[in-house]
Amino acid sequence: LQSVTVEQFEQAKSKLSTLKDDPGNEVKLKIYALFKQATQGPCNAPKPGMLDFVNKAKWDAWKSLGSISQDEARQKYCDLIGSLVEEETGSSAQVSAQPAGSGATYETLLVTKEDDITTIKLNRPAKKNAITTEMYNEIIAALEQAATDDSVITVVTGAGDFYCSGNDLTNFTKIPENGVEEMARRGADLLRKYVNAYIDFPKPLVAVVNGPAVGVSVTVLGLFDLVYATERATFHTPFSQLGQSAEGCSSYTFPKLMGAAKASEMLLFNKKLTAVQACELGLVTEVFPDSSFQSEVWTRLKAYAKLPRNSLALSKQLIRSVEKERLHAVNDAEVERLMERWMSDECFNAVMSFFQAKAKL
Repeated sequence: LQSVTVEQFEQAKSKLSTLKDDPGNEVKLKIYALFKQATQGPCNAPKPGMLDFVNKAKWDAWKSLGSISQDEARQKYCDLIGSLVEEETGSSAQVSAQPAGSGATYETLLVTKEDDITTIKLNRPAKKNAITTEMYNEIIAALEQAATDDSVITVVTGAGDFYCSGNDLTNFTKIPENGVEEMARRGADLLRKYVNAYIDFPKPLVAVVNGPAVGVSVTVLGLFDLVYATERATFHTPFSQLGQSAEGCSSYTFPKLMGAAKASEMLLFNKKLTAVQACELGLVTEVFPDSSFQSEVWTRLKAYAKLPRNSLALSKQLIRSVEKERLHAVNDAEVERLMERWMSDECFNAVMSFFQAKAKL
């Protein structure tokens, strides 16, 4: 038997009591236990020693789940993550904006029109502008609105320090009654419509990348006409880390812009680019000092907006018409592959591992 003093025993007991009594730690233990049950099945690990209080608490939480199935544990895990996100989201205020001359309002965007420029600002700064299902639908609606208003150019940018952190991964925790297949089908339909909105957009479209960009917010940049970035911006597409694959037509636009080898570094091997690197590879049009980024970019955009509206739109449509059919085909192929990925255990376990890493004790 291990030799333990009374003082050591009391210290361990006190620490274990603190761990279990803290509501935040209790939730983390539950997340840990459900993750282990969902990915490995019922607890089969040896019981830790009594002084190993953290691992003992984890083991107890996992053991308490008994023989519930991996599918049931996976569903409970998703429900728990979803409920925690709803609680947190409900407490973070956002400002809604109404586009000039429109009855539309948005919960996740700020959409304004001024100086012949329609601006679509992603407005979840507390969540680094991560894109929820609702936000996808609102961006589609805002692009459709901007396509038919009397603005000359349209700008997409982000509120706060981030441009966009990509997909809100809690989208993957909202599994409908019909199961993962139905979730994947709905997600595929929405993504296809979302990317098509960029492919078909009839006016000059400009990304003002005010900070780090991740995932789908990076891949669709190949469909913009101009991409201006602050020197602080980074560009990251960590698809393989999450068991997923490229989207936003990037499997076509990235090799065309930067060459196959550099595109593979981003899309296959998760290489993160600085703004300067992205500019050198052709993904970004120009990089600006962070201190003067907003003033320099908007001065330039206001000058562009004074150019003849129809001339700009018709010239953009000529450029896009050469590629439009191919872009739609690429989008369809990418969406079909992603739908397969979303139904795979590899993808689901990778997403669960992401949440588990964030919830570590």
